[in-house]
Amino acid sequence: MAADKNGSAESGDDDIGFEHKFFTSFEDLYFRMTDSGEPVAVLKLANNEAILSFDGLKREFMLKEDSRDFRMLDRVAEGLQFVRGLRPGDRLPKEVTSREASWEPQDRHRRIAYQRLTMQLVTWLTGNENVISNVTELAQVAEDPQVKKNVQLAFTEAAEELGLGRERRDEVVQYIETLARELAYIEALRDTFAEVERIDEKLQGLRRIYGAERSMIETVDQVARLSQRAIKLFRDYFDQIDAQTGEILSMLKNIDNQIGYIRQVRDALHCRLLPWEDFIQIWKTVFIVRSDENTNKIRDIYQFLAPRYMQFNDWVLVTRRGALKSKPIGGQMRW
Repeated sequence: MAADKNGSAESGDDDIGFEHKFFTSFEDLYFRMTDSGEPVAVLKLANNEAILSFDGLKREFMLKEDSRDFRMLDRVAEGLQFVRGLRPGDRLPKEVTSREASWEPQDRHRRIAYQRLTMQLVTWLTGNENVISNVTELAQVAEDPQVKKNVQLAFTEAAEELGLGRERRDEVVQYIETLARELAYIEALRDTFAEVERIDEKLQGLRRIYGAERSMIETVDQVARLSQRAIKLFRDYFDQIDAQTGEILSMLKNIDNQIGYIRQVRDALHCRLLPWEDFIQIWKTVFIVRSDENTNKIRDIYQFLAPRYMQFNDWVLVTRRGALKSKPIGGQMRW
């Protein structure tokens, strides 16, 4: 059923719609995540912006757990992990409804994924199975005429190894193409992660520059450590998926389970990399120099990194200290 433009309960199950009239009473109502990862509804009241937590809405409207609105808020909260914002009437992201992705990789990512898998087949055939991570090296090897012949032979031998028989090599080709479509998302996310690594390189450089400045040393040191913690988290995900890809025959023998695993890692990476998008653009123009502008950027990225990557006990202490110092923000009301 098509979505009602006002997000009413007449919408389909995959469309954001509510029964309570509150959700259709404000034309500019939308949903987003806060910096701390809390799903909220945002609306304008005169010159003020009201931020309403989902838990607060459930309590205020006395929504029961089995009610449509309660369940819809939960699904919207899940969907907000994968997109920047949602409005009543929007369709929920595909990650929530079908386990597919709500975004598309580029053709180059599909090509890289296919080349990576076929190279794994070739190295399996030669008995020297390993993962070629460098994209330039991968492209060079994949275009070698002898390697191309080996790829065709590997399809045939893999079909035999899988118990299909050599005459059914085309099924192996289809398996590889299917896995490549899924792994293309990982390759796209790998590109995004490379941008995060560039931010980290600049932060480590700024840490050295500001290391002797008493007013900044604590902040820049914290930022550099938090950035390294983020880098390790992302690398662990890519290392895991690369290790899985390295066992090519195991992947082909359990293709459905492998697709499920790839999508799980894809979604975990995507929802963690999505909040970095604004900072990736901002930090492309940052140079490793001491300046008032860079001082402000370091403080801004600290506010971004701290709630996401600081150890829990440290974050509790920081938020308590901040609560004692903070003053109400004009123009914003929180419910």
